[in-house]
Amino acid sequence: MRVGFTYNMKRDTSPEGDEHPPSTVGSDVYAEWDEPETIEAVRAALAKKHIVIPIEADEHAFDKLQSTRPEIVFNIAEGAYGVSREAQIPAILELLRIPYTGSDPLTLGICLDKGRAKEVLAFNGVPTPGFKVLSYVNGNANGLRYPMIVKPLFEGSSKGIYNDSVVRCTKELKSKVQWVLDTYGQPALVERFLEGREFTVALIGNGDRIQVLPIVEIKFDALPEGASPIYSFEAKWIWDREDNPLNIFQCPADVDDTNRAKIEAICVKAYRVLRCRDWCRIDVRLDGQGNPYIIELNPLPGILPRPECNSCFPKAARAAGMDYDTLMNTVLEVACERYGIGL
Repeated sequence: MRVGFTYNMKRDTSPEGDEHPPSTVGSDVYAEWDEPETIEAVRAALAKKHIVIPIEADEHAFDKLQSTRPEIVFNIAEGAYGVSREAQIPAILELLRIPYTGSDPLTLGICLDKGRAKEVLAFNGVPTPGFKVLSYVNGNANGLRYPMIVKPLFEGSSKGIYNDSVVRCTKELKSKVQWVLDTYGQPALVERFLEGREFTVALIGNGDRIQVLPIVEIKFDALPEGASPIYSFEAKWIWDREDNPLNIFQCPADVDDTNRAKIEAICVKAYRVLRCRDWCRIDVRLDGQGNPYIIELNPLPGILPRPECNSCFPKAARAAGMDYDTLMNTVLEVACERYGIGL
């Protein structure tokens, strides 16, 4: 089968090397995009069974997709511009009537807008922490109790979530909201901060055939002393390095059958409510009484290939007995089945 492969590759962040910068600025500017190593690992995995047509998700992508007409596209493109950037390649593929892996433009757009996603979850009875979206520094966060956590509304990959994002007084809240407004040029999501354990859950499938992979727990006792108990940008990209990895993940997580069933159930419900397709990774946090809440959904999950890179979806897959190449081809097969495409 001729399989297109759409992606965004991390760039040199120096001024002379940055020809097409994404829409946000700062040290985390390319956090959502993939390293060349990841892109090659996905290509190689798919190439074991298919003819692969790599297509970078830039301004030339439409013409390349139109001219090559792959039978299906394996999409991991995060996009570069605007709050609907993750939806751009799927929208192009729908215009060209080319099948593709993963969620549709609407789901991708909603899930990147953390506030809209939480509204949909709450409306459908899926537990998610109370929140407000603030577009100016003196916005009203009444109804929320400290501590709170402040995040950019339209970012992923821990962009804008730093060690000081957990705020415990009005002064800290205003300062962090102002920082988000100034740095990212977008509203701030202010959310009730849950002080319990945190998990991330990988799911594959559609309809009544959704497989929940072994749950990953984020072990905050592995963070440096005094660090906030969150999976911050520092934790993900600075403190956790290949040459000095943090022992921050446990998979399978140490949870009893009852709590595992609760976590899996709300993740499957969230997956269906947001109409995710083929795969997604969902972040879950417990409150002080041990009740699980959905934090956010990641329908374009991170997929770093090497175990030492601490990438949660491949880690969960390995715990389920699925190596990296098998994971990539399983996602493709699930998408083909959804379209009725025979392999």
